[in-house]
Amino acid sequence: MARSSSGIVAGLTAAAIAAVGFLGYQASATAPAHPPKAAAQSPVPAPSQPAPAKQEPAKAVPLPAGSGTGVRVVYSVGLKRVWLVSDTAGQEPKSFAVTPSTVHPKAGTYAVGSRSGAVTGSDGVPIEHVVRFASTDGVSVGFSARVDGQIPQPDPAKKTGGIRMARADGDAMWNFATINSKVVVVP
Repeated sequence: MARSSSGIVAGLTAAAIAAVGFLGYQASATAPAHPPKAAAQSPVPAPSQPAPAKQEPAKAVPLPAGSGTGVRVVYSVGLKRVWLVSDTAGQEPKSFAVTPSTVHPKAGTYAVGSRSGAVTGSDGVPIEHVVRFASTDGVSVGFSARVDGQIPQPDPAKKTGGIRMARADGDAMWNFATINSKVVVVP
C-alpha cells in the first residue's frame, strides 16, 4: 500500500508543477512587450495636515556678507535660507530655503555637536537627518526634515529648535554637515 500512495503523491506533484509552468508560460506570452507607464501623480495632503511650504525655484542666491570663510554651513535667520559651502573652487554653494524654528540661535560660529538619523521632534513629528549645532534657552537647535515631507510653520506657542527643510535638502545637509563641521549663523 505504501508504494501506491507514494506513486500517487509523486504523480500529483508532477501534475501541479506542470500546471504552474503552463500558467507561467501563458501569462508571459500574453503580457505586453512594453507595459504602459503610470501617469505622474502629485501627492495631495490630507485635509487635517497643512500643505507643504512652497519651495523657491533653484537659483543662485549670494552668500550673506560676513558669513565667514572655508568649508561651512551658513544659516541666515532673516532670509530663511541655508548654504552648504564646500572647498571646491568655482563651485556655487548649494542653497535652499528652510522654515526656521521658534527658538533662534544668536549670530556667530558654531560646530555640529550631534546627529541623529531618525527621531521624534519636539513637536511630536517623526523627523530624519537631524544635525544639531546650538542650544538656546535650553532648547537644542538643529536642521532636520520631516519624514512625511511636510514643512509647516512651527506653532509659535511652543519652544522648538528644529529648522526644517525639504527631505532632499535634509539628505544634502546630512551628507555635508558631519560632527565638528562649522555652522555660521547670520541675522
